[in-house]
Amino acid sequence: MWKTIRKFLNDIHLYAGLICGLVVIAVCLSGTIYVYNTEIREFFDSERYFVEVQGSRRSLDELKASIENELQGQVVGVSVFDGENRSVQVSLKNDPEARPITLFVDPYSGEILADNKEKTSAEEFMGSMFSLHRWLLLDKVEEPILESMSNQELGRFINGVATLLFLLGVLTGIVIWVPQKAKNWKQGLKVKWDANWKRVNHDLHNTLAFYSLIALFIMAVTGPFWSYEWYRTGWQKTWDTYQAPKESSAPKPEQASASVEPIVEEPMEVTVPFLDQIYLATNLILDYRGMVRISLPEKPGSDISISKSRTGFFARAGADQLKLNPANLELKEANLFSELPVRQQIGRSVKALHTGEIFGQFTKFLWFVGCLIATSLPITGTLIWLNKKKKKRPAKDKKPASRTMAQAV
Repeated sequence: MWKTIRKFLNDIHLYAGLICGLVVIAVCLSGTIYVYNTEIREFFDSERYFVEVQGSRRSLDELKASIENELQGQVVGVSVFDGENRSVQVSLKNDPEARPITLFVDPYSGEILADNKEKTSAEEFMGSMFSLHRWLLLDKVEEPILESMSNQELGRFINGVATLLFLLGVLTGIVIWVPQKAKNWKQGLKVKWDANWKRVNHDLHNTLAFYSLIALFIMAVTGPFWSYEWYRTGWQKTWDTYQAPKESSAPKPEQASASVEPIVEEPMEVTVPFLDQIYLATNLILDYRGMVRISLPEKPGSDISISKSRTGFFARAGADQLKLNPANLELKEANLFSELPVRQQIGRSVKALHTGEIFGQFTKFLWFVGCLIATSLPITGTLIWLNKKKKKRPAKDKKPASRTMAQAV
């Protein structure tokens, strides 16, 4: 009975892998590189992110005043990174309706090092890796491939199918591996390097997949979150993070047609407190090392929004959110990640789970290795299949060969 079940599961494992193989190689190879997206950008564009420590740092308010005077805009946000040699990122708006630009500022000299308007070579490369990982570069194709959907949607759909097939391969691989290796479990955990290349290839496929099993499963089960709306909704409902879309506040046609005189409100001044006081208040409430993002109110009555995330080798993912009253910096709301139920912590960490940032550099390295192994699995698996096919061919050719020999005698 088990032999029949195992053959059925083995066939699913085989054909799921063969169908999605090329896509998985492309997605996992780009994912392997993209695990260290931040580190790669900071290494090649280090002049943006790192500065020379010289003298005393300028206050955040001095930097804000200097930038607003120089560029004639409004500073709407500041990001302060953990480290004396890190630049400060400032969000500036020149047009109230436009998106803010990001400026990289030296906190010691006040010099604007760069902005995000022009892409660097590193950013272009990592952008291509992201496009390959998410849309298989189909978003770069100008001519529409299908009339029913955009090229980006098509790439997202194919990616999702391949990821689901890969997930199916991971699950069937577990069921196939465990009963087969239960008796001789030690053999299944090592590669017999002194054997022929076919045996080495077979061991690499099974053993490496086993060691990276947890990472492979988490990457595969979170991947479709960005491909399918139904999957995203299911994930959010499973982990109790689903929020129904808000109804549009636009007036209905019959309401719009009614002649109502518009209410003219006098413009109110937006209260913007000192940035240094906000930063100090944040660190008093959230007393740990980390990166702080401050979003200043742009409209009257709006609160100051603050996000702080931990840094370090084992830093746990999940930012803490604060809302402060701009008038007196009184704490109005605190959403601490550690106080959320475990279900919601998992649900809100879908991106960190997928990219390996769930426990800082430690898990990023494990995900990097796991993604590298995932890239190799379609290759080693295909070689196993081809080798098995070659074994069957000589068996079919034995009879004709023996007859030819008998006739010759």
